Formats: sequence, structure tokens, C-alpha cells
Amino acid sequence: MTAAYRLNRLFHPVSGRCIDVAVDHGFFGDADLLAGIEEMASAIETLVAAGPDAIQLAPGQAPLLQALPGRKPALVLRVDVTNAYEPEPPAEPFSLLVDDAIGLAVRLDAACVCVNLLDAPGQGELRRQCLQNVATARAACERAGMPLMVEPLVLDPAAGGYADVGDPDRIVALVRQAAEMGADLVKAHTTDDLADYARIVTAAGVPVLPRGGSRVTDDEVLERTHALMRAGASGIVYGRNVIQHPDPGAMVRALQAVVHEDAAPEEAARELSGAVPVDV
Repeated sequence: MTAAYRLNRLFHPVSGRCIDVAVDHGFFGDADLLAGIEEMASAIETLVAAGPDAIQLAPGQAPLLQALPGRKPALVLRVDVTNAYEPEPPAEPFSLLVDDAIGLAVRLDAACVCVNLLDAPGQGELRRQCLQNVATARAACERAGMPLMVEPLVLDPAAGGYADVGDPDRIVALVRQAAEMGADLVKAHTTDDLADYARIVTAAGVPVLPRGGSRVTDDEVLERTHALMRAGASGIVYGRNVIQHPDPGAMVRALQAVVHEDAAPEEAARELSGAVPVDV
């Protein structure tokens, strides 16, 4: 099987875009990231019913998705763990690739694996570890026909831990490095000015799926998503703005309207007008 065959499972057959809901937050050991996914089996069932194109999970929780009968979203398997998301910037940040990552992805019938490429000031060892992880994963992906998604993330130390950086110059450089390392897909942070996101798409040269970042208002989620699609993004990877929404299914439907149907934000917002809180 070539990577292209698996990639077909990620992208919508009509729009050619992907909505990937990230639910791998527990992998990073921070209790604050568990809001909305405390009970994973129910959270995954809720998302499967909503029908995104993919769900991103860590190895320990991926079987909850794959064991469900019938048609379901494709699995994107997170295969590295980092302490960079701790409440304070760690003294010794690290990024660790799980053992036999690509073999595990094949056994779990994943459509793609996801690996970080982190860049923080003064943390050259962290970036070296990430580059080693990407290189190791790339070689194994090539042998297995497994697509590789790289998540280039520029970080600056801030109160409450590292903060995502939206500087387009810094993002472009890291995104290009991810592409040069052999990424089939890039999951990149949004730029401070969304008009600059086309630069990220150009630098990557492969499909770019913007990450969602911190929780924001529904209007901002939909307006941002619409702008990103117009900038050439090939879809989205959103986590907290879906799983922490009072009605995750309604948010998925609203995002489907924007991403797959090119709906305007105000039109997509109608999907949220009757949103009912869901216990997950």
C-alpha cells in the first residue's frame, strides 16, 4: 500500500478537504487539557456520530475508535509525546517517539501518523529530538506506505507555559523544514494576520491543515476557518474548539458547512443555533 492510498481516506471525496478532530490531549499529562474528554469512550462515540473525516488519537485510546462497528472517521495516530505543554516551561523539554510507532499505526489501521516539530528559543536539544523523530518516522513510513503529518510549532516562553507563536516568518521557516524532511501533510499554527496564511501554504508545498489552538468563541472559530480555506488550507485539525463545545456534534456540522460546502460563517452558524449541551 502506498501513502497516497491511505491519504484518500483522510480527505472528503467532494471538497478534497479534511476535518480532523484532535482528541490526543491526554497524552501530554496536563489535567487542564482533559476538559471535554474525561470519559473518552463517550467522547469518541459523540464525534463518530457527527462524522468528521478523521479523529486524532494517541496509541492507548485509538482502539476505542477502531473497535466501533461500521463506517467511522479515519484514524490519525499521534506517535510522539512531549512535556512542552506543561503549565510552566520545563527545565528539560523533550519529545519522545513511541516504540515501533509506524508498526503500531499499521496494526491499528491508521490512515496517517502525526509527529511534532517544536522550536523554542534556547532549546536546540528539543528541536534536535523532534528532527530525529521526524527522520525516524519518515523512514518507517516510507517502508509501510504510511502518510506522515508533521506539526511544526513555534513556541515562546510565557506565563502559564510555552505560548504558540503566530509570526509568519518563523512559521514559514519551520513549515518548510517539515516539508524538506518529507512531511506528506503539515499541521501548522495560524498566523497572527490570517491574510499571511497563504505564505504557509506556499512554503509547505503539501496539504496544510491549520491547528485550532486554544478555545475561542464560536464566531471566531467559523470566521477563522472560512479565512483559512480562502488562503488555500486543505482542511483543519481542531481539538478544544470542538471537544470543549457544549455540543461537539453541532460544531462539527458547522465546520463541515464551512470546510466542505464553502458556506459563509453566518450561514454555518445556523448549525449552532439549536445546539444542545452534550455530556461526554
